[in-house]
Formats: sequence, C-alpha cells, structure tokens
Amino acid sequence: MHFEQHFQQIVNGLTLGAIYSLIALGYTLVYGILAMINFAHSEVLMLGSFAALGLAVFAPTFFGASPLGLAALFAVSMAVAGLVNVLVERFAYRPLRTISRLAPLISAIGVSIVLQNAVFLWISTQALSFPQPGVSGQVSIFGASISALQLVILGAALGLMALLHFFVEHTKMGKAMRACADDFATAGLMGIDANKVIAITFFVGGALGGAAGVLYGMNYGSIKYNLGFLPGTKAFTAAVLGGIGNIRGAVLGGFILGFLEVLASGYIPDGAQWRDVIAFTVLIVVLLVRPSGLLGEKTAEKV
Repeated sequence: MHFEQHFQQIVNGLTLGAIYSLIALGYTLVYGILAMINFAHSEVLMLGSFAALGLAVFAPTFFGASPLGLAALFAVSMAVAGLVNVLVERFAYRPLRTISRLAPLISAIGVSIVLQNAVFLWISTQALSFPQPGVSGQVSIFGASISALQLVILGAALGLMALLHFFVEHTKMGKAMRACADDFATAGLMGIDANKVIAITFFVGGALGGAAGVLYGMNYGSIKYNLGFLPGTKAFTAAVLGGIGNIRGAVLGGFILGFLEVLASGYIPDGAQWRDVIAFTVLIVVLLVRPSGLLGEKTAEKV
C-alpha cells in the first residue's frame, strides 16, 4: 500500500472519529453532572438528521447550497435536537432523579423507543437519501486525493468542539456546569440553579448530537429511523474509553475508535465485517482493565 493510500486511511479515521467524538460529548456532558447515561441520546442524534433532511427538502435552493445555507441547516438541526433533549430531561429525568438511580435510566430507554417508533410510523420505514451540501471534488494533500466533503465534515466537527471548549471554560454558564460536575450538592448550596444548569447541559449535548446526525447523513448519504443505535452505542464506547464525564476523554476516545474501525477495514482481511466487533471488544477490555477510562479519574469507594 502506497503512502497516499495510508494517508487516505488517516483522513477516513479522522472523519469517522470526529463524528463519534461529537456524539460522545453528549453522553459525557450529562454524565459529568448527573452521573447518569442519557439512553435517549441516540434518538436525539437521529432526530437531528431528520430535521436537517426536512429543511433541505423544504428549501433545497437555500439549505446546503451555500456556506450560509449550510450553517443555517446546522443551526436549526442543533436547535431542534437540543430542545428535544431538554424535553427528555424535563419529563424523563427530572421527576425521577430523587427516586432512584435506575428509574431515570429506564424512563430514558422508554423515550428512546417512543422516538424511534414515532419516526418509523409517521415518517418512513425505509432509508431516505440525505441531500449532500454544495461541496464536490477532490483536494490533493500529500499526493492523496481527499474528498472535499470529508474536509467539511472534519472542519465542522472540530469547530464545534472548539466552541464547546470556549463555552465550558470561558462563560458563566460553563463555569456553573464545571462547578456542578465537581460537586453537585455544594454548587447548589452556593446559589447555582441546578435545574437550569442541567437543562442547559442537556441542550448542549443534544445540539452536538444533532450536528453529528447531520454529519452522519452527509458522510453516508442516507438516514433511517434506527440510524442512531449503532453510532450512538459506539460513541458511548468512545466516551467510556476516554473516561466518561471527561470532555477531552470523549474526544480522544472518539478519534481512537474511529481509527480502530478504519484500520480494521483497511488492513485486516475481511476487516469491514469485524469493525463493529472491534468497537465493542474495546468497550469490554476497557471496562476490565481500566474502568475509569484513559483520562478518567479513579474514585475511592465510600464506606
């Protein structure tokens, strides 16, 4: 295999890893504050992609036809996904938070099933073609021909990660989120509105999931009512790999998982058939060897 082909595999891994990282950030933001997994996150991702499809079909001459249209497509899809996630928090998590740790998780699984079947019954049971943005052609980098669409996907994902970093590190709400993640009870005693912080966290996580849904549709060219399950589960694996609750860990885990899948497909005989197995094998190994993940902190057991 020539260098150009190796470089192409690297770009493929970066592209896939960027999508996984965005989804994983949604999981890790919620877990960082509530120490719970949002099992409806996969369907929020799916709804974001369908919102983008609806907009592109409704106004094809605007959405995706220009950089401004593409930005508007992302903004609306992220807003829809974020609001859906806020509703999930309000009705599936908040009323049950004080009952037990298991009750909200079961409730979220129920919401996930409802959302998936709603799209199945009311929109389509078949895969729908996802409109591609007005980006075409190849870009030559180090002698390798890289799809311009891949560069758009990678650039959009990295830009959103940078915005998240700025939001968490340099805004008042971001500092409140970090305070709640460090010590939820103490943050409440210091006057931080915990319910507001949780709702904003769900909105941001859902918005990132919605953006990932758009990128997924662009990358694979079609979407389906159950599209969120596999990438959502893999992204959860990525979050655990990097250290669930750790933002940098979610990004690292997403890119590692993306590279592992691409390497398996490109360098192992019949590797494409094993890429899903590799992802979940990684999850099992990490849970056995380092349950806290690569960047997660080990917590002492309280007696």
